[in-house]
Amino acid sequence: MELELTRVDYTIVGVTNPNCMQLLPSSYPKEQQKVAVADTDGVLQLFSVKKEDIHLHFKTLPGPEISSLKIAGASGNVRDKIFICSGNEVKGYSKKGKLFLTFDSGMTETINTMFVLGNELFLCGKHIYTHYRDCKDVGSYLCGDRIVDVMAFYSHNSRRLMSLIACEGRMIRALEHARVTFSMEVEVSPTVLHLYEDEEARAVLFGTVDGLVGILDVEISHAFDHWLVSNEVNSSPVSCLDSYDLYGNGVKNLIVGRTDGNVEVYQVNVRDAMDPSKMIYSYNCNESVTELQCGIVGAQGFDEILVVTYTGRIFGLSTQAVDVNIENTPSGYTFSGDTSHKIYKLKAEIEELKAKIVKERERYQTSTQSFFDEVSAIPLVSVKDTFVLDKATSAYNLAIEIPTAIDNILLQCNTKVDLLDVDRNSAVVSYSDANINDGNYLLATYRCQMNTNRIETKIRTIEGQKGLLQVYITPMMQPKCSRLVQYEIKALSLHYRIYQFDTNRPFNVLSLKGPFSLAEIHSWLGMCLPEVPEKPQISERTILWFRSVFVDTILECSYLKGEAEFRSDNVSTISILKDALTIEATKKKIKIDINTDETVNYVLKLLEEKLLLYQKLTKEVSLLDALEELGVEEEDTAKCLSENYRDLLARRKEVRSLFQSQPGCLDRLYGAISDLFVDYSKFKGITSRHKAPRLIEILENYSYDRLVEFFRPDYNKV
Repeated sequence: MELELTRVDYTIVGVTNPNCMQLLPSSYPKEQQKVAVADTDGVLQLFSVKKEDIHLHFKTLPGPEISSLKIAGASGNVRDKIFICSGNEVKGYSKKGKLFLTFDSGMTETINTMFVLGNELFLCGKHIYTHYRDCKDVGSYLCGDRIVDVMAFYSHNSRRLMSLIACEGRMIRALEHARVTFSMEVEVSPTVLHLYEDEEARAVLFGTVDGLVGILDVEISHAFDHWLVSNEVNSSPVSCLDSYDLYGNGVKNLIVGRTDGNVEVYQVNVRDAMDPSKMIYSYNCNESVTELQCGIVGAQGFDEILVVTYTGRIFGLSTQAVDVNIENTPSGYTFSGDTSHKIYKLKAEIEELKAKIVKERERYQTSTQSFFDEVSAIPLVSVKDTFVLDKATSAYNLAIEIPTAIDNILLQCNTKVDLLDVDRNSAVVSYSDANINDGNYLLATYRCQMNTNRIETKIRTIEGQKGLLQVYITPMMQPKCSRLVQYEIKALSLHYRIYQFDTNRPFNVLSLKGPFSLAEIHSWLGMCLPEVPEKPQISERTILWFRSVFVDTILECSYLKGEAEFRSDNVSTISILKDALTIEATKKKIKIDINTDETVNYVLKLLEEKLLLYQKLTKEVSLLDALEELGVEEEDTAKCLSENYRDLLARRKEVRSLFQSQPGCLDRLYGAISDLFVDYSKFKGITSRHKAPRLIEILENYSYDRLVEFFRPDYNKV
């Protein structure tokens, strides 16, 4: 059964962060709830909706940016205390607006996320986790990865207090008494944690940057269990989660908020991994969703999903029908008395706002013509951005959002990258002639449509070519200004961090020995690879593992003070690392040794399946183009075709969809194999550039034995 919800807009606050809104519990069932919301202007306000009007209970003065808001209460009492954190300070307010707590945590980092459970307080900065009980420090933990979210609960089995921290490096860690008891590896970087509870089940859920929602088995196996929501439809990062019984049948639904503005409702079964989740509702608000929670807000007795967006819009998706106050008659629409009054009031507010805008414009024009030395102040434009590697397309998803409308966005890069089309991007792109001698390999401008404040695109990088991508964001506001955002493109940009390493492969080895410190070699590695922790591991030897998202080869980085060793089954990876580290090694007079193994056969076998697939796909697309040009799509004409051609026409949507999902993949595969041949020949001391045309000919008429024989003339087929 599909769910029908109606959007109801309530109010607008300032720009918001994640975890910025909570609903206070009601005193009686099905009673309207109060809404606590905080923004980056430092304003906390509590309001409720009475007869479709906003009733403000209290509102604080502007102050430091509020990074998190939580509702809590003493054990056994109503959870009606509001806690906010800003900087390294935590404040507590009653539902009447009385300040009853001001607590200086003493943390050296700014508090990014917070969780309150009874008298237990959990605060997390970028790397520091601290646990307080009755505002007294119980313990802290320094995490090498960036912490993105924290939650706590009492274990069902042991009844002990347990906290979980989600870390950017694809790891969720469980802590007791500020000590890590176990770590759970997940395939994708987590973004948010949520505790799902109903009468029969309890589970810890987490959202990811790839749009997945997974389940953790915290009680028994202490590991990742299974994916609850896949990203086949939407790969946008999950920003918030909630669980609520919207049907009133005793089974909770899962509500997912995403950074692309999607709000999705799923029917889920957390107890049975074989029972697939089903999406029963989806709505897009065209703005990044920072927080959502289910309850009763707009009308008594009607459940709804209350949503807060990045720009501060607060609206509800209510189960109340849209035509409850509107009657459709033959002569037109008839509104109820309350609805007519509301429309009249809204028109009056619009006219009042128009008058204010005209007055402010006149005042601004007058001030610009002043004879005094006055300067127009340019406000700092807040930017919410993500730059995430997408495994499915082997490209980076770039999403940019600002609180006001975007006029245009200019992209400039000093290394070769490709821009790919995105369905959700309605902006018009134009390319300028880039002067490679000036280091401009890419100059592109996106001109946005009216009232667009969010834009997405895909950036395809080439491994071995590092650089800097610069994005100039120009909002549609006066005086004209632009905001610069920079993204570093690493030399091994298509690698991601893993936690299991396959030793049953042949490896090439790169060794470094010299007078360098642990911090130096760690920073050098950070310049070459993404997802490298800001600080090395606190152990005798730091070991990091990575996997190539495109070629599927692996890399091991093992290093300590004065010594480092890198192992990979791909000689091209070792070559790129050698070139990147040679500059620093020369300054420090560091000795570099390279040991190459016969890994070529293994890497070519890894690429064979993908190569054959895209060769076949490219051929089928060419045949489809020819068949469509000849006009053989009609049923009578198609009967004259062979069975293979009729089958191809029947699968044309699937074939084109798969081909468009990976544009230019075959050329990238040819390029990866060509680079492999060049690097392999370089380490063997052989000149290979003149053999490139012959290599492409062998690839186009593919044969594994011929290809290996081309790489290694002494190859024995037996």
